[in-house]
Amino acid sequence: MIEDGDATRDLAGLVVPAAGSLLETGSQWEPYRLVGPDGAAVSAVSDWFGDLQAAGRSAATLRSYGMDLLRWFRFIWAAGTGWDRATRDEARDFSRWLIIAGKGPGKPYSASVRAHSETVLRGFYDFHLEAGTGPIMNPFPLSRPRRSGRANAHHNPMEPYRDQKAGRYRPKAPRRVPRSVPDDEFNEIFARLGSNRGRALVAFYVSTGARASELLSVTQGRVHPGRQVIAVVRKGTGEVQEIPASTDAFVWLRLYQAEMEGLVPRGGRQPLWWTLRRPFRPLTYHAAHRMFERAAADAGSAATLHALRHTAAYRMAEDPSLPLTSVIFSFIFDHGADLGCHVEDDVVDVAARGLCPPVRSGGSLSKGDGDLRGHQGGSCCFGESRRRSPSACASCRRSWSRSVRSLRICSLAASRRRSSEASEVRWRAGIGGDGARRVASRRRSICWRMSLWV
Repeated sequence: MIEDGDATRDLAGLVVPAAGSLLETGSQWEPYRLVGPDGAAVSAVSDWFGDLQAAGRSAATLRSYGMDLLRWFRFIWAAGTGWDRATRDEARDFSRWLIIAGKGPGKPYSASVRAHSETVLRGFYDFHLEAGTGPIMNPFPLSRPRRSGRANAHHNPMEPYRDQKAGRYRPKAPRRVPRSVPDDEFNEIFARLGSNRGRALVAFYVSTGARASELLSVTQGRVHPGRQVIAVVRKGTGEVQEIPASTDAFVWLRLYQAEMEGLVPRGGRQPLWWTLRRPFRPLTYHAAHRMFERAAADAGSAATLHALRHTAAYRMAEDPSLPLTSVIFSFIFDHGADLGCHVEDDVVDVAARGLCPPVRSGGSLSKGDGDLRGHQGGSCCFGESRRRSPSACASCRRSWSRSVRSLRICSLAASRRRSSEASEVRWRAGIGGDGARRVASRRRSICWRMSLWV
């Protein structure tokens, strides 16, 4: 029930001061602490952070969650409501405030920030609801038609899984356009990098597709020039994975190591990337980000460091000699549909990858093609006759679904190959200057969107 005071709350005149803060303590037991306007720690947040740490969440995750909680606590402090007395009215008004005046007049928060905030706050109140220390009802409930029943209870195996446990106030985040850097623009940026360390970093980024934080955390013992692979710790899972890199990347790395010989510590557990100025310190993400931004600004480009990951995905997906399983393995994807967040639909053509099941002319089937029975015509619906709707051939859809599920197994098998086989999956991504590789854009009409294949 909505009270009169809640219904008439003047959000336009509500001033939310920057009270409290999220402090980095430097302690492994409590990496971050949320403090109130009086400087005292918010015990409810500290308890939840302890539970998250026991579940294996990293310090970076605690910081990300803490920033969402800080926004929420600043709002309820300004509204004069205790965190344990917050209702769905406060949650509704907070969601509206994020949309209209979150960062200031006319500066709302993006949909991705609001969606992340809603998920964090719902988990925060779920924790205290189970512990009996918070309100008797979660202020951030699930959507009305989704509160009961099992998620994807009647899921069609030929359709993608959908999020059926979304919150009531969770916005729909729009699909982002992949930010690939064109070859000419990349060459200009690379030519303006002022150090061999920067050239080596960019070469590894664009040839491996690793995240910025993953590559910066590489140690000296995890670089294998003989096999042309580097081992990175994957974000989220924490698994160590070896991924191949281009030859040029290792050349620039060796030049950088020759310059730093005797200046930085040596050892298998020592960081690979260091600052160029004294006192020498391990290179951080913000320093690497500024290094690339300066080079991009000199070249008149707005490209970011993360755009190199999209660029790597584009180059790998467009390389006809590189199997799609190798691309999936490099990006640690569970299935090919995840490539959609890094490349456009017309880049990944499964028919060009040879994943479409073979069909003989006149519908004649070879041995082992039992899944294609009933398919008529001389070509598959994913092949030459692309004007035909893919849904018209259910047998091909079943076969493709099994092929996608087997991609993960193929990727794991490829990870066990040694130097002789690793050279077959090296990325052919040229680096800088006249030796840059020109990726021939092969635009094809796609009969089915990648997101609908699994």
